[in-house]
Amino acid sequence: MFMHLTIHHPQPGAETAVIDSMHRFGAALAGAPGLISVHTMQDADAGVLAGLAIWSSQEAMEASIHLARDAVANDPFDEWESRVVEGYRLTDV
Repeated sequence: MFMHLTIHHPQPGAETAVIDSMHRFGAALAGAPGLISVHTMQDADAGVLAGLAIWSSQEAMEASIHLARDAVANDPFDEWESRVVEGYRLTDV
């Protein structure tokens, strides 16, 4: 199993735009081979959004992730985010 985790820190007032972007990212992956599930989650107290995509393997993710990236390629993250989006590629240890 392979997980792709992103942590977003939206600017005040940009939360809805970031959530919409995250939903488009996930929707673009619908039906991708090896995709198990995609989640958009929020810690409202911390002001953090997390995106989690669970895949059967890293190779499956790498074969399809361009679809999701294309779906959000023109989103102004530099305006929406208070800091750089953190991305992690997680494997079982």
